[in-house]
Amino acid sequence: MLALGVLAHASTTFLITVPAYLIPLLHVTQGVPLAQAGMLAAAPSVGICFTLVLWGAFADRFGERVAIAACTGACVLVALLAAWVTGFVWLALVLGLSGAAAGGTNSASGRLVVGWFPRERRGLAMGIRQMSQPLGVAVAALVVPGLAGTSGIPAPFLLVAAVLGALTLACALLIRDAPRAPRAVPLEDGDLAPPASAAEAPGAPGTAPPPPGAAAGATDDVSGNPYRRSSFLLRIHAVSVLLTVPQYTLATFGLVFLIADQGWSGADAGIAVASAQLVGAVGRVVIGGISDRVGSRTTVIRAVAVLCVVGMLLIGSAGFLGVAVLTLVALVFATLISTADNGLEFTAIAEAAGPGWSGKALGIQNTGQFLMAAAVGPSMGALITVVGYPLAFALVALTPAASLFLVPRRDDVAA
Repeated sequence: MLALGVLAHASTTFLITVPAYLIPLLHVTQGVPLAQAGMLAAAPSVGICFTLVLWGAFADRFGERVAIAACTGACVLVALLAAWVTGFVWLALVLGLSGAAAGGTNSASGRLVVGWFPRERRGLAMGIRQMSQPLGVAVAALVVPGLAGTSGIPAPFLLVAAVLGALTLACALLIRDAPRAPRAVPLEDGDLAPPASAAEAPGAPGTAPPPPGAAAGATDDVSGNPYRRSSFLLRIHAVSVLLTVPQYTLATFGLVFLIADQGWSGADAGIAVASAQLVGAVGRVVIGGISDRVGSRTTVIRAVAVLCVVGMLLIGSAGFLGVAVLTLVALVFATLISTADNGLEFTAIAEAAGPGWSGKALGIQNTGQFLMAAAVGPSMGALITVVGYPLAFALVALTPAASLFLVPRRDDVAA
């Protein structure tokens, strides 16, 4: 099930990443202004912002299997539509729909990890699950520029539609929803009653055990809003939004930076970006395992933010110097660090929110990230046009630096 979650999320990531890797074709070959091409790349991020919380609530209500299968099925239809439409405006609108359709794999696959893995293994498991985003980006970097250049813009959308169609069937048949603790019943005085009978209580003879990793006596409480308990969730949301800037800057403009600014060939640039993303995917697993060993998500998030500042300054400096080997090393390091934090934040959010709120909280988490991602495309495109790639990359180091002031001192675990 974890593998299916990874494949489903990687495939929907491929779909919404396609426009970012059409930028070299549009900007370098067809002369489309960089800011305008960045708007096209941002369209899926805009669309996904409208549905992430809805998809999270849908997963909370109907379970992970239905949510993931519905998401991938909807993405098949949108991918086919994207292959059919013509014109910049219509393609941008359909790409917005692709983001709206793709949001289901974000929250639902995260719920699978939290539901099926105990806390001491969640960091590693969520790191594996979070490999899906850089894997999808890496495959897009390798496939989209060449395929679109030789077979036209519709070709990448037709390819991902076929893959998503197969995954829709596999997810519908093979995914099992994570077990849930019994739901607490609100009393008239506002307290929560235990399950209706002793036979229904967690751990009672003849009943299923509580979900792996759930705290003793935990309940699937949808009425206990975790946002009212403390500022922890809001602070993690804010940190992740700030750390999204370097990640999406490199994902959107890394390829065209190597081609247009550093003079690399399209094939070499694609291999470099894909390699960086694959290293980033492995890095998410390693970082997740480290957080399990350390026993604190927030401590590792703070360390990642510091290294992210270093990474963006390094790639900015490499861009100024124009040395190919240094540029490659800087790109790999900056990509690794800028993508490393997502699994940590997802795990921290799900643990703090509890089983009754994890889908919605993860939806809110992703909404903030994709709102920032939507702003990164056009704003960074305009900034790069004015100051150039190296200085723009160096300035991005300000956002992870700012996040250091918001990282909570300790974890908040409700489940």
